[in-house]
Amino acid sequence: MRQWLVIFALVVSSFSVNSQWYETQGQAFVLDNDKATARTLAMENALKKALLVAGASVSSIQQVVNGLLLQDELSIRASGSVNSIEIIDESYSGNQVNITIRADIFPQEKQCFSADFRKSLLLTKSNLIHREQANIGEIYALDAMLMKVLSKKIKSDSQYIKTKLALKNKTNFSRLNQSLAYEEIKALSMSLADLTDSQYILFTEIADLSFANENNNQWQFWQENMYDRHLGLSFYLYNGINGEMILEKQYQRKAPWSFGRRQVVDLAGRDFWQSHYGLMTEQTLNEFVRLLDENMMCEPTRGKIVKVSGNELTFNLGSQHGVKIGDEFSLLHLNNFQADNGKQYAGFNVSSYKVKVTQVNRQSASATTTDDHLLGNIQINDLVVRY
Repeated sequence: MRQWLVIFALVVSSFSVNSQWYETQGQAFVLDNDKATARTLAMENALKKALLVAGASVSSIQQVVNGLLLQDELSIRASGSVNSIEIIDESYSGNQVNITIRADIFPQEKQCFSADFRKSLLLTKSNLIHREQANIGEIYALDAMLMKVLSKKIKSDSQYIKTKLALKNKTNFSRLNQSLAYEEIKALSMSLADLTDSQYILFTEIADLSFANENNNQWQFWQENMYDRHLGLSFYLYNGINGEMILEKQYQRKAPWSFGRRQVVDLAGRDFWQSHYGLMTEQTLNEFVRLLDENMMCEPTRGKIVKVSGNELTFNLGSQHGVKIGDEFSLLHLNNFQADNGKQYAGFNVSSYKVKVTQVNRQSASATTTDDHLLGNIQINDLVVRY
């Protein structure tokens, strides 16, 4: 029997009067025979998929799906995108619940032109602040594994970001961050962006992997069936052009650690990611991806000019970033300067030129001036930009 779900819509932006039905399936694992929670998570998963397919802008799953399961009624607080939802199928297979929904969604109008393009983001290896906290489970490789999982999630869920990974070596970010060396962090961000052809840089710190009540008697504590382990994550997003930080976010969570004291945990295995702690870790990454996507959506899309000839130039954005023939970009002329306090700043002069894309490759594009004038003082390392 089909069940109708109650929707509470908060209208926060304008959107089309023509809605569209989307049918999607969501899954969730049943932990400790808690089918009600698994059912809610599966419905949230299905609605999230429908919203992404519809092109809705989602700031966080809490803003779109507050999954309070009360007497088979899912109360949803939506950002003006969802009109109604209908459950059309529900089934259980082993410890997994599958729910199919049909959602009536209003596609939101674009809030900014730069939302047409995918920004290139470099994910650096996480910094494990207290390495000794990873001893139990020997989860030292969490610093790289988190970024691999985050990259996959961005690839599958993000509408506005294309990632690159730099996991072979850790950066000096945490040392610089702890010593408040902000100018050095700016220089590091700009250097990494230049080396990897990236527009934005993400640094991550794993600040806490400790166990709750760890000051109690350890052996007595460990004999209990359930004990909590913390997960403290800090994310720092930097603009690779000028080295400025544009987003900082901390998460402090905990979940039961269901592995033995001397058990070596395979971070790439299903046992970890389907455990309470693994699911909590994944949920935290999901939340950050949605926050990151919302913040990156209207960030200016900037490409570095790599070649200039007459009235034509080539820049380092291509089809993989969403660039198409006919797209128009403004030009920024690099103008670094030193302030009175001695600090260096990356400045830009807005050029009077505009260029239109005439040829697109995967990682680059060529464009000519819209009025066929020569490009004057525009040179290599200047920028094309779309706001």
